[in-house]
Amino acid sequence: MPGEMFHSAVERLPAQHQQGLQAAETTMEAFLKTGKVGSGPAGAAGGKKKERKAGPVPWVEKYRPRTITDVAHQDEVVAVLKKALEGTDLPNLLFYGPPGTGKTSTILAAARDLFGPIYRERILELNASDERGIQVVRDKVKGFAQLTAGGKRPDGVPCPPYKIIILDEADSMTKDAQSALRRTMEKSGKSTKFCLICNYVSRIIEPITSRCAKFRFKPLDEAILIKRIELIMEKEEVAVNEEGKKAIILTSEGDLRKAITSLQSCARLKGGEEVGREDVYEISGVIPDRYIEGLLEVCQLNSYDRLQEHVDLMMCEGFSGHQLVTQLHDTTVGNACLSDPQKSSICEVLAVAEHCLLEGADEYLQVMSVATSIMKTLTMA
Repeated sequence: MPGEMFHSAVERLPAQHQQGLQAAETTMEAFLKTGKVGSGPAGAAGGKKKERKAGPVPWVEKYRPRTITDVAHQDEVVAVLKKALEGTDLPNLLFYGPPGTGKTSTILAAARDLFGPIYRERILELNASDERGIQVVRDKVKGFAQLTAGGKRPDGVPCPPYKIIILDEADSMTKDAQSALRRTMEKSGKSTKFCLICNYVSRIIEPITSRCAKFRFKPLDEAILIKRIELIMEKEEVAVNEEGKKAIILTSEGDLRKAITSLQSCARLKGGEEVGREDVYEISGVIPDRYIEGLLEVCQLNSYDRLQEHVDLMMCEGFSGHQLVTQLHDTTVGNACLSDPQKSSICEVLAVAEHCLLEGADEYLQVMSVATSIMKTLTMA
């Protein structure tokens, strides 16, 4: 029989070859039964899952403040939260201010200090990526607010008997959802504290703002930014010259998150080499000064063809129209060769162009409109 001939032939093979054939036969049987490779004994022996190594962590998360005392520059908020940590009742909080100033980091650090290792169980964090209509407020937020919280941690250390609901980007919530949230804040005031985080406090309805302690997060000072950047440079062994540091601070505009991200991107780009100003500008999308100065020089020639040629060159380089408007504004305001009427006329044109770009207008047309208006203003003098 063919099967007997096969087994007799296998018996005549060396022992190493016999084991290989038997393993292959076992794997095939397992595949025919389950439809999966490696589900049988051979798969169990040779298909062990390798332990996944932790991937690289973004520096923004790696150096996020872990305690209240690590929060930089926001003295008033830190003082209030420290009082709450000492045993005083925590009020409902409303944090507002520019992005990257530490709003989310502050409340997460406070939760760590308050609840210790179980802080993840005591907070409900909803971000702008989540659906936050009126139904979510009625179901998810209300359900979490009705849960009871004990006054001790698993390790026996006492902790506050309340929970914290963090609503990040709260200014994107609908008016109906904010109205429903108001009632939940009233009914669950003892067992649940709310922390609303937003960039524009004017988009939060008045009944909610009146129930919260409001804190404005200020853009970070240059000294604070440099101190944090130098700390990260030392720990990550990144070399940045003085011009590179100034460029990072200049392009971040008080946003510490943006500054740290720029530093990490530059470090990955250079691969151990010293980071300079041009590297920072390349990463952050800043238009080199020669293009801005060249545009103003071409505008003075009063030649539409030359102007269009220069604008085409700039747009082919991939520069952002919004970034061009911002840098033109800074250059115009600080230009001593322009009169005040000329500056006001150019700034008005730039304001209109920026509004059009935010509304979704075509970048090339807006840049050409700005350039021709500047040419007209400069040549009329």
